[in-house]
Amino acid sequence: MGQKINPIGFRLGITQEHKSCWYADSNRYPEVLKEDHKIRGYVNKNLSNAGLSNIRIERKADQIDLEIHTARPGVVVGRGGKGIEELRVGLQQALGGNRQIRINVVEVARVDADAELIAEYIAQQLERRVSFRRVVRQAIQRAQKADVKGIKVQVGGRLNGAEIARTEWVREGRVPLHTLRADIDYSCRTAKTIYGILGVKVWIFKGEIIPGQEEIPAPTVAQPRRRQQRRRQQFEDRSNE
Repeated sequence: MGQKINPIGFRLGITQEHKSCWYADSNRYPEVLKEDHKIRGYVNKNLSNAGLSNIRIERKADQIDLEIHTARPGVVVGRGGKGIEELRVGLQQALGGNRQIRINVVEVARVDADAELIAEYIAQQLERRVSFRRVVRQAIQRAQKADVKGIKVQVGGRLNGAEIARTEWVREGRVPLHTLRADIDYSCRTAKTIYGILGVKVWIFKGEIIPGQEEIPAPTVAQPRRRQQRRRQQFEDRSNE
């Protein structure tokens, strides 16, 4: 079961959080859900070159809070905050009405350990007709340098322009899809090549999370270093051998 289901949906409420946090009555629920879909589509279309990782939506009365996780926050913010203002005005026009929209931009700390960004990188390289084996190998090497526990990459379609479509995958390290406490990041992308569409899937295992036992690291206080005496090197006496 864990091998087939979406790893993020499988762990919602355990180790993963919902990307949309709001409550609506049953009569208004479809309308609000369509708005969320429209917001995500608009942001992804207008910020396609910003390296978007996640878009989190929260609603409070008539206010919409957007939290955009990106690898290039400068592209989203723009010069003097001009980019955010244009995005806010565009969303208000797309949704209609006088909606109060607040946008918060969060920079992704570990770019090479993010499944969404790795899948986007692989799809872009495949569209440039780079060999899929080379692209997958480079993506795995970048993820390993980011100290992830394991990574699995799967590419399917007419690979390298082959007549018969096939699926190939590579895994390095551990990717325990059945373990619910495993912190697994997942993403799927589509690469549009001249031979057809290629599907890209990326799983990244970042470690295990035990619910309720997350430890908050205590702030480290710089302590004065004690001067240690230098130990004399001891050499083994082999003169009698």
